[in-house]
Amino acid sequence: MQQAYILIQTEAGKALTVAELIGKIPGVIQAEDVTGPYDVIARAQAYTIDELGRTVIAMVKEVEGITRTLTCPVVNR
Repeated sequence: MQQAYILIQTEAGKALTVAELIGKIPGVIQAEDVTGPYDVIARAQAYTIDELGRTVIAMVKEVEGITRTLTCPVVNR
């Protein structure tokens, strides 16, 4: 199982809504609104890194209100 953290910046006032929508995406383990340089941090998983990118991360980027993402694959598991 491959996992990644997705760091997300949102439009002003959209963090909670974005976190809730992302949390419903299949493959997303957890999504929380946070403070700091990013507004939402999500943890996602899939069987392969390709599947992670093609399905989960692609679906995350389609959520309305997101302005920028940074995906950080977990390397030591």
